[in-house]
Amino acid sequence: MSEAAQTLDGWYCLHDFRTVDWAAWKTLTNEERQEAIQEFFTLVEKWEKTEAANEGSHAIYTIMGQKADLMFMLLRPTMEELHEIETAINKTKLAEYLVPAYSYVSVVELSNYLPAEAGDPYENPEVRRRLYPILPKTSHVCFYPMDKRRQGNDNWYMLPMEERRNLMRAHGMTGRKYAGKVVQIITGSVGFDDYEWGVTLFSNDVLQFKKLVYEMRFDEVSARFGEFGSFFVGNILPKEKIEQFLHV
Repeated sequence: MSEAAQTLDGWYCLHDFRTVDWAAWKTLTNEERQEAIQEFFTLVEKWEKTEAANEGSHAIYTIMGQKADLMFMLLRPTMEELHEIETAINKTKLAEYLVPAYSYVSVVELSNYLPAEAGDPYENPEVRRRLYPILPKTSHVCFYPMDKRRQGNDNWYMLPMEERRNLMRAHGMTGRKYAGKVVQIITGSVGFDDYEWGVTLFSNDVLQFKKLVYEMRFDEVSARFGEFGSFFVGNILPKEKIEQFLHV
């Protein structure tokens, strides 16, 4: 049996995608729409207070294409808190006009494919910054789930640890070329969702997503072992522009 990778685990993560039922939303009066928007603002303000206290984070993006209209990305210390937030969204008046499109449940993860350091890694400030991140609120986001292939000679989980570590090191070198251009948050979802990892990329230049993902396709770890789900790309929706987005 090959040695299993050990992980450091941080905040739990929910990617919640919704489609707006514009036809039904338009049937409301202006006053009813304003009440729904203000109620949702109250919820977002709670998220902002949590983030200011460094007890979680959130980001809201509009999504391009027909897969969804909105993405709420939420980070919290426990799965119970994520469920409370999801339920709180569903109880709002606005949620009556938001149709669930897709969701992804995971936890922020670092693996022991990375160089080991002395001491308790959870006490390392850099490790803590990566395990408990404040989402960067860049202009654009790209999310996709992925697996490692388990077929024939291309079975990731049958490779020796050292070979996997070398492949991941080379893969990471490609990612480092985009430092300052793209922020990447990896969340583990083995046992939580249909794929094994969720990848969320943040950038102020949307074209960097295409360049990064395309270049990484040529790394052996992706070319031989990468299996990818659907890609979701979107634009930041700050609180002050939510009302404008929902205006009809």
